[in-house]
Amino acid sequence: MLRHRQTDLDQMEFKQKAEEKKMSMSKNIARLAVTAGLTAALSFGGVMAPVTMAFADGGSTLPANSITIKQDAKNTDATDSNKKTQFVAYQIFKAKVVDGTGSGNKVVSDVEWGANVTSDTRNAIIAAIQDSTGYDSTNPKLPTENPTAQDVAEWMAANLQSASGVVNNGDLLDTIAGLVKETTPVTPQGASEAKFAADTPVSFENSGYYLFLTDNGSIGTESNYSGQKQTGTSPIFAVVGGSAVQVNEKTGIPTVTKKIKDDKPDSDWEDKADSQMGQEIHYQLKGTVADNVASFETYYYEFHDELSAGLTADEDSIRVYAGTDRNAATKIDQGSNCAASVTPDDTTGKSILTVKFNNLKSAVPNLSKDTKIFVEYTAKLDPTKAEKVTVGGEGNKNTVKLIYSNNPMSNGKGESVPDTVRDYTYALKLVKQDHDNKEKLQGVGFTIMANNPDDNAEGSTSKGKYVQKYGNLGEEEYEFVTNAQGEISVTGLDAGTYTVHEKTALGKYNSLKNFTFTISTPESREGSLHQTEEEAKTVTVTRTAETSNLVILDATQTDGTVNLTVENKKGSGLPLTGLNGVTFTWIAGGAVLCIGVAHLIRSRKQAEESEQE
Repeated sequence: MLRHRQTDLDQMEFKQKAEEKKMSMSKNIARLAVTAGLTAALSFGGVMAPVTMAFADGGSTLPANSITIKQDAKNTDATDSNKKTQFVAYQIFKAKVVDGTGSGNKVVSDVEWGANVTSDTRNAIIAAIQDSTGYDSTNPKLPTENPTAQDVAEWMAANLQSASGVVNNGDLLDTIAGLVKETTPVTPQGASEAKFAADTPVSFENSGYYLFLTDNGSIGTESNYSGQKQTGTSPIFAVVGGSAVQVNEKTGIPTVTKKIKDDKPDSDWEDKADSQMGQEIHYQLKGTVADNVASFETYYYEFHDELSAGLTADEDSIRVYAGTDRNAATKIDQGSNCAASVTPDDTTGKSILTVKFNNLKSAVPNLSKDTKIFVEYTAKLDPTKAEKVTVGGEGNKNTVKLIYSNNPMSNGKGESVPDTVRDYTYALKLVKQDHDNKEKLQGVGFTIMANNPDDNAEGSTSKGKYVQKYGNLGEEEYEFVTNAQGEISVTGLDAGTYTVHEKTALGKYNSLKNFTFTISTPESREGSLHQTEEEAKTVTVTRTAETSNLVILDATQTDGTVNLTVENKKGSGLPLTGLNGVTFTWIAGGAVLCIGVAHLIRSRKQAEESEQE
C-alpha cells in the first residue's frame, strides 16, 4: 500500500518536474524578448531581427499568426522602387504560441520538430550544437541519446541569447540555417507557391519557430545578374504565432560613387572637370559593402569602370585602398586577392577598367559593414584617338558600377546603381580671310600658346607650352596652316587663355599682331563646372583690343567650339606724292633730252661744214 502510494507520489513528482521544466522552457523563451520602447526582438536562437507589434492603417491589427518582413530602405532598387524581394520560410519547430505579458513577448510550448525537418537534418543540427565552440561549458547540455525537439529548443533558448542582429558566418546559427535551407520550404496559407513578397503579411498552417531566407529567384544569380541590384538577407529566425509581428530584413545594396578632380588649383573631387588633350586626369572610385557582409563566407567584389572611346587609362597608376575613410585607408597590394586591369573593347572603342576581389574578406581581414574600398587612377584624353574625343556636349563620360555577392546563403551576384563623371574639352575653329573681299586665305600659318591655363599656379605643367596638332601641349611650336577653305581646327583645348601668333603670312598681306582668346565655362554655383548639358556646350571668348576689328567672334556657337574669323589687309608700295608733277617732269625731261640731242647733231654738222671751207 505504502509502496503504491510512494509510486504515485513519484509519478506526481515526475509530472510536476516535467511541468516545471516545460514552464521553465516557456519562461526562458519569453525572456528572449528584449524590449526597447515599442520594439522587441524575439527568437529561440537569439535576437535575430527587430520584431514589432504590427498595426495596419487606422489602428486595426494585421492578421493574427502572421509575420511581415519589411524591405530595408537600403535594399530598394533605385530604378524600380516598387520591386520587392521575395522570401521563403522553413519551419524548424512546430509549437503552440501565445502572446505573453509585455509588448512583443511570446510564450512557446509543446515544441516538436517541423514537419519538413528530416531525421538527417535533426541529427545534423544536434551534432552542430554538440560540436560548437564552448558547448562543453554550457548548462544544461543536450541528453546524450536521442535529444528531442524540446531539448534542442531549450538548449538554444538558454545559450544563444546573445546573438547580434546579423548572423555572422561560421556562427552556430549560420550553420543551422545552412542545414535547414536544404529542407522543403513551407507554403504560406492561401499561396500557390512557397514564397512571398516583402512588406506583405503572411501566415502559416502551424505556428512555431521559423527560418526566413531571401528567395534566390528574386535577385541576381551567379551567371545572370545584369540589372539585378537587390541583395539577400542574413538568416532571419522568428517565432510566428499569436499577434502579428514585423521583422526587418538584414541586408543593403552596396553603392559606388565616382569622382574626378579638375586641374584648377585647390580643386576637390567633383562630378565634372575639363582638361587638355593628353593631360593627366585623376579619378577616384568609392564602394561600400553590404550591411550583412559578416554573414558571407566569401564576398566577391568588383569595380567595373567603362571609359569612353576618347579616354585611355594608365593601368600602372591604379591604386586600391580600404578603410572607413580615405585618409585612414590602408593600401591593398595587387596579387591573388586583388587584380586590376584595363581591357580595350575593339567593337566600341571604349575600354574597361576592372578591380576584382574573388574574396574581399581575404583581401581585407577586418572587413565590416563600415568598410569602404577606394580605387584611384589616372587617364587622359588620348591624342592618338582625337577623332573619338567628344567636344563640349555631354562630355567624355566615364561610368562605374559594382558587381558583388548578393546573398550570404547562395552564390548569387548583383549590380549596383552606376555612377558617371564627365571630362569636358573644347575646340578652336579659325577662319582666315581677306578683310575687303572676304576671300578665304590658304597657306597662312599660326602657332597657339597656352599663356594663362586654368591650372595656372606655381608648378603649372601647361603655362607657356604650345598647342600641338591634336590639342595636346608641347615645348616646341607647332604651326597650324590654313586649308583651301582658310580654316584651321584643333580639338582638345582646356579652359584658359591662349595667344595666337601669325607665323607665316601671305606675301601681299600685312602680318597680323598677336591676339588672345579665352575659353571659360559658366558656373551656376561655386565649385561647379556645368550644371546642365547646355552649359557644357557653351564657351565664353574674349580677345585683345588691338586687333578686335580683325578678330571676329561667332556669337552663335553652341557646341563647345570657339569660332573665330581672322581678317588680313593687303599690303601696298611706298607712298608716291605729286604723281602729276612726276609725269610732267618725265615729259619735260624727254623734251629737253630731244632738244639737246638735236642741238648736238646741229653743232657737229656746222663744225664739219666749217672745216670743209
